[in-house]
Amino acid sequence: MLVAAAVCPSPPLLVPEVAAGAAPELDAARAACSDAVAVLAAARPDLLVVIGPAEQSGRGPHSQGARGSFQGFGVDLDVRLGPAPAPGASASTTSPETQRLLPPSLAVAGWLLAHARWSSAPVEGLGVGEPLAPERCIQVGGEIGKRADRVALLVMGDSSACRTLKAPGYLDERAAGFDAEAGRALGAADVAALKALDEELAYELKAAGRAPWQVLAGAADGAGLSGELLYEDAPYGVGYVVATWS
Repeated sequence: MLVAAAVCPSPPLLVPEVAAGAAPELDAARAACSDAVAVLAAARPDLLVVIGPAEQSGRGPHSQGARGSFQGFGVDLDVRLGPAPAPGASASTTSPETQRLLPPSLAVAGWLLAHARWSSAPVEGLGVGEPLAPERCIQVGGEIGKRADRVALLVMGDSSACRTLKAPGYLDERAAGFDAEAGRALGAADVAALKALDEELAYELKAAGRAPWQVLAGAADGAGLSGELLYEDAPYGVGYVVATWS
Protein backbone atom coordinates (compact mmCIF):
# COMPACT_ATOMS: atom_id res chain seq x y z
CA MET A 1 0.00 0.00 0.00
CA LEU A 2 1.22 3.48 -0.79
CA VAL A 3 2.15 5.33 2.42
CA ALA A 4 4.05 8.32 1.02
CA ALA A 5 5.11 9.99 -2.21
CA ALA A 6 7.38 12.82 -3.23
CA VAL A 7 6.99 14.65 -6.53
CA CYS A 8 10.13 16.37 -7.83
CA PRO A 9 11.19 18.00 -11.12
CA SER A 10 13.70 16.11 -13.22
CA PRO A 11 16.02 18.61 -14.95
CA PRO A 12 19.72 17.70 -14.74
CA LEU A 13 20.22 21.34 -13.74
CA LEU A 14 19.16 20.28 -10.24
CA VAL A 15 22.62 18.76 -9.96
CA PRO A 16 24.96 21.67 -9.07
CA GLU A 17 27.86 20.27 -11.08
CA VAL A 18 25.67 20.30 -14.20
CA ALA A 19 24.21 23.75 -13.51
CA ALA A 20 27.67 25.19 -12.81
CA GLY A 21 27.41 28.99 -12.62
CA ALA A 22 23.61 28.87 -12.74
CA ALA A 23 23.40 26.53 -9.73
CA PRO A 24 22.10 29.16 -7.23
CA GLU A 25 19.03 29.76 -9.41
CA LEU A 26 17.60 26.38 -8.38
CA ASP A 27 18.67 26.40 -4.73
CA ALA A 28 15.05 26.73 -3.58
CA ALA A 29 14.00 23.80 -5.73
CA ARG A 30 16.86 21.65 -4.40
CA ALA A 31 15.94 22.49 -0.82
CA ALA A 32 12.31 21.57 -1.45
CA CYS A 33 13.38 18.27 -3.03
CA SER A 34 15.51 17.48 0.02
CA ASP A 35 12.54 18.14 2.27
CA ALA A 36 10.36 15.90 0.08
CA VAL A 37 12.81 12.99 0.24
CA ALA A 38 12.92 13.41 4.02
CA VAL A 39 9.15 12.86 4.10
CA LEU A 40 9.67 9.56 2.28
CA ALA A 41 12.26 8.43 4.82
CA ALA A 42 10.00 9.41 7.73
CA ALA A 43 7.26 7.16 6.34
CA ARG A 44 9.45 4.07 7.00
CA PRO A 45 8.65 2.33 3.71
CA ASP A 46 9.46 -1.28 2.94
CA LEU A 47 10.13 -0.34 -0.69
CA LEU A 48 10.89 2.88 -2.56
CA VAL A 49 10.01 2.97 -6.26
CA VAL A 50 11.45 5.83 -8.32
CA ILE A 51 9.42 6.71 -11.42
CA GLY A 52 10.46 9.10 -14.16
CA PRO A 53 10.02 9.86 -17.87
CA ALA A 54 12.33 8.01 -20.20
CA GLU A 55 13.14 7.64 -23.87
CA GLN A 56 12.91 4.19 -25.46
CA SER A 57 16.30 2.93 -24.26
CA GLY A 58 15.61 3.84 -20.65
CA ARG A 59 12.07 2.55 -20.29
CA GLY A 60 11.19 -0.31 -17.98
CA PRO A 61 12.69 -1.46 -14.68
CA HIS A 62 16.04 -0.42 -13.21
CA SER A 63 17.44 -2.16 -10.17
CA GLN A 64 18.95 -0.70 -7.04
CA GLY A 65 22.51 0.39 -7.71
CA ALA A 66 21.91 0.97 -11.43
CA ARG A 67 24.28 3.61 -12.81
CA GLY A 68 23.38 7.00 -14.21
CA SER A 69 25.73 9.45 -15.89
CA PHE A 70 25.75 13.17 -16.59
CA GLN A 71 28.52 12.94 -19.16
CA GLY A 72 25.97 13.73 -21.86
CA PHE A 73 25.53 17.12 -20.17
CA GLY A 74 29.24 17.87 -20.20
CA VAL A 75 29.99 16.74 -16.63
CA ASP A 76 32.11 13.75 -15.64
CA LEU A 77 29.77 12.62 -12.88
CA ASP A 78 28.17 9.24 -12.27
CA VAL A 79 25.46 8.38 -9.76
CA ARG A 80 23.74 5.24 -8.54
CA LEU A 81 20.06 4.59 -7.92
CA GLY A 82 20.16 4.14 -4.17
CA PRO A 83 22.89 2.18 -2.39
CA ALA A 84 24.70 -0.57 -4.27
CA PRO A 85 23.09 -4.00 -3.80
CA ALA A 86 24.42 -5.97 -0.87
CA PRO A 87 26.89 -8.78 -1.57
CA GLY A 88 25.01 -11.93 -2.44
CA ALA A 89 21.99 -10.08 -3.84
CA SER A 90 19.69 -12.21 -5.95
CA ALA A 91 20.21 -12.43 -9.69
CA SER A 92 16.93 -10.59 -10.25
CA THR A 93 18.44 -7.43 -8.76
CA THR A 94 21.70 -7.62 -10.67
CA SER A 95 20.64 -8.85 -14.11
CA PRO A 96 21.82 -7.01 -17.24
CA GLU A 97 18.21 -6.16 -18.07
CA THR A 98 17.86 -4.03 -14.96
CA GLN A 99 21.42 -2.67 -14.92
CA ARG A 100 21.06 -0.51 -18.03
CA LEU A 101 22.14 3.11 -17.84
CA LEU A 102 19.52 5.17 -16.03
CA PRO A 103 17.51 7.72 -18.03
CA PRO A 104 18.29 11.31 -17.00
CA SER A 105 15.19 11.64 -14.80
CA LEU A 106 16.21 8.63 -12.71
CA ALA A 107 19.83 9.79 -12.64
CA VAL A 108 18.62 13.05 -11.06
CA ALA A 109 16.62 10.97 -8.58
CA GLY A 110 19.77 8.99 -7.82
CA TRP A 111 21.58 12.24 -7.07
CA LEU A 112 18.76 13.35 -4.75
CA LEU A 113 18.85 10.05 -2.87
CA ALA A 114 22.64 10.15 -2.56
CA HIS A 115 22.44 13.74 -1.33
CA ALA A 116 19.95 12.57 1.31
CA ARG A 117 22.10 9.51 2.13
CA TRP A 118 19.09 7.27 1.54
CA SER A 119 19.21 4.03 3.50
CA SER A 120 15.60 3.69 4.60
CA ALA A 121 14.42 0.96 2.20
CA PRO A 122 15.35 -0.98 -0.94
CA VAL A 123 15.07 1.08 -4.13
CA GLU A 124 13.76 0.20 -7.57
CA GLY A 125 13.41 2.41 -10.65
CA LEU A 126 10.90 2.54 -13.49
CA GLY A 127 11.38 4.54 -16.68
CA VAL A 128 8.01 5.49 -18.17
CA GLY A 129 7.48 6.44 -21.80
CA GLU A 130 5.74 9.72 -22.54
CA PRO A 131 3.19 8.02 -24.88
CA LEU A 132 1.99 5.58 -22.20
CA ALA A 133 -1.81 5.84 -22.12
CA PRO A 134 -3.43 7.15 -18.93
CA GLU A 135 -5.30 3.88 -18.39
CA ARG A 136 -2.05 1.92 -18.53
CA CYS A 137 -0.28 4.41 -16.24
CA ILE A 138 -3.03 4.00 -13.68
CA GLN A 139 -2.89 0.21 -13.96
CA VAL A 140 0.89 0.18 -13.50
CA GLY A 141 0.55 2.42 -10.46
CA GLY A 142 -2.04 0.11 -8.93
CA GLU A 143 0.33 -2.82 -9.35
CA ILE A 144 3.21 -0.89 -7.75
CA GLY A 145 1.05 0.01 -4.78
CA LYS A 146 0.60 -3.68 -4.02
CA ARG A 147 4.30 -4.52 -4.12
CA ALA A 148 4.79 -4.25 -0.35
CA ASP A 149 2.93 -3.42 2.84
CA ARG A 150 4.48 0.05 2.90
CA VAL A 151 5.39 1.47 -0.52
CA ALA A 152 6.81 4.95 -1.13
CA LEU A 153 7.21 6.65 -4.50
CA LEU A 154 9.68 9.26 -5.70
CA VAL A 155 8.01 10.64 -8.82
CA MET A 156 10.18 12.66 -11.19
CA GLY A 157 8.81 14.85 -13.97
CA ASP A 158 8.22 18.39 -15.19
CA SER A 159 5.17 20.37 -16.13
CA SER A 160 4.96 22.19 -19.47
CA ALA A 161 8.04 23.42 -21.32
CA CYS A 162 6.13 26.25 -23.00
CA ARG A 163 5.81 29.01 -20.42
CA THR A 164 7.96 31.69 -22.11
CA LEU A 165 9.27 32.67 -25.52
CA LYS A 166 12.68 31.24 -24.62
CA ALA A 167 11.27 27.98 -23.23
CA PRO A 168 12.29 24.72 -24.95
CA GLY A 169 8.81 24.48 -26.48
CA TYR A 170 8.38 28.22 -27.13
CA LEU A 171 5.40 30.07 -25.64
CA ASP A 172 2.02 28.37 -25.61
CA GLU A 173 -0.82 30.29 -23.99
CA ARG A 174 -2.34 27.03 -22.71
CA ALA A 175 0.72 26.15 -20.66
CA ALA A 176 0.03 28.33 -17.62
CA GLY A 177 -3.44 26.88 -17.17
CA PHE A 178 -2.24 23.30 -17.55
CA ASP A 179 0.58 23.86 -15.07
CA ALA A 180 -1.74 25.54 -12.57
CA GLU A 181 -4.12 22.59 -12.58
CA ALA A 182 -1.32 20.04 -12.40
CA GLY A 183 0.32 21.91 -9.54
CA ARG A 184 -2.97 22.18 -7.68
CA ALA A 185 -3.68 18.46 -8.12
CA LEU A 186 -0.20 17.45 -7.00
CA GLY A 187 -0.30 19.75 -4.00
CA ALA A 188 -3.74 18.52 -2.96
CA ALA A 189 -3.12 14.80 -3.63
CA ASP A 190 -6.12 14.98 -5.96
CA VAL A 191 -6.05 11.52 -7.51
CA ALA A 192 -9.10 12.07 -9.71
CA ALA A 193 -7.68 15.28 -11.19
CA LEU A 194 -4.36 13.63 -12.01
CA LYS A 195 -6.13 10.75 -13.71
CA ALA A 196 -8.06 13.30 -15.80
CA LEU A 197 -5.00 15.17 -17.11
CA ASP A 198 -5.29 15.54 -20.88
CA GLU A 199 -2.74 13.21 -22.50
CA GLU A 200 -2.74 15.00 -25.86
CA LEU A 201 -2.46 18.47 -24.36
CA ALA A 202 0.36 17.34 -22.09
CA TYR A 203 2.22 16.00 -25.15
CA GLU A 204 1.75 19.24 -27.07
CA LEU A 205 3.03 21.23 -24.09
CA LYS A 206 6.01 18.89 -23.60
CA ALA A 207 4.88 18.08 -20.04
CA ALA A 208 7.04 15.02 -19.41
CA GLY A 209 5.62 14.53 -15.92
CA ARG A 210 2.15 13.55 -17.11
CA ALA A 211 2.71 9.78 -17.32
CA PRO A 212 4.67 9.47 -14.02
CA TRP A 213 2.02 11.56 -12.26
CA GLN A 214 -0.72 9.27 -13.52
CA VAL A 215 1.25 6.24 -12.31
CA LEU A 216 1.26 7.97 -8.92
CA ALA A 217 -2.49 8.44 -9.17
CA GLY A 218 -2.95 4.73 -9.78
CA ALA A 219 -0.77 3.80 -6.83
CA ALA A 220 -2.51 6.28 -4.52
CA ASP A 221 -6.06 5.24 -5.38
CA GLY A 222 -7.79 4.45 -2.09
CA ALA A 223 -4.74 5.26 0.05
CA GLY A 224 -6.31 8.41 1.50
CA LEU A 225 -3.11 10.47 1.47
CA SER A 226 -2.93 14.23 2.01
CA GLY A 227 -0.75 16.50 -0.10
CA GLU A 228 1.45 19.53 0.46
CA LEU A 229 2.91 21.79 -2.22
CA LEU A 230 6.51 22.71 -1.34
CA TYR A 231 7.62 24.51 -4.49
CA GLU A 232 6.16 25.71 -7.77
CA ASP A 233 7.90 27.89 -10.35
CA ALA A 234 8.84 28.01 -14.01
CA PRO A 235 12.54 28.87 -14.33
CA TYR A 236 13.77 28.72 -17.91
CA GLY A 237 10.13 28.55 -19.03
CA VAL A 238 9.60 25.01 -17.69
CA GLY A 239 7.14 24.23 -14.92
CA TYR A 240 8.71 22.64 -11.83
CA VAL A 241 6.67 21.28 -8.92
CA VAL A 242 7.74 19.74 -5.62
CA ALA A 243 5.03 18.14 -3.51
CA THR A 244 4.65 15.48 -0.84
CA TRP A 245 1.87 13.01 -0.14
CA SER A 246 1.60 11.31 3.22
